[in-house]
Amino acid sequence: MIPAPPTDPAGPALRDIHLPPPPSWWPPAPGWWLLAVLVLLLAVAGCVLVRRWRQRRRQRARILAELDALAARHARDGDAAQLAAGLHQLLRRVARRWDPAAAQARGAAWHRTLAQVPVDPATLAQLEALDEAIYRPQRYDTQAALAATARWVSAALARRRQEAGHA
Repeated sequence: MIPAPPTDPAGPALRDIHLPPPPSWWPPAPGWWLLAVLVLLLAVAGCVLVRRWRQRRRQRARILAELDALAARHARDGDAAQLAAGLHQLLRRVARRWDPAAAQARGAAWHRTLAQVPVDPATLAQLEALDEAIYRPQRYDTQAALAATARWVSAALARRRQEAGHA
């Protein structure tokens, strides 16, 4: 026979409570993963928007610098035919940015392309006169043509920016 264990008058020996280990920081809870993905997406979207904004700003600066270079070359040379051709090509390149068919538009189609940009009728009249001035350079006001081209280009670039914002 097996002897019975001795009984302790204080009762059985109790052990202290064991606490579970503290939670580790890795892996994070699903909410933190979602927050990290959201922050990453916002950062990428912000970088893309800033890059587009900078590109548009550089393009606008290049176009306006080209317009200034045409004006400076005309002030130096006084060649009205060369100024008319340069302004006309600049207008076509800017118009082609938002309407690819503008490069081949002639006559009334070109005038409709110019009229798509919201500018005053006097500016449109100057630009239509510029279209004719390529072939008859003595019959147009070069300063008015430069000013009209600058107004139209600024309005066209602003229109493109608004369309890009709504798209």
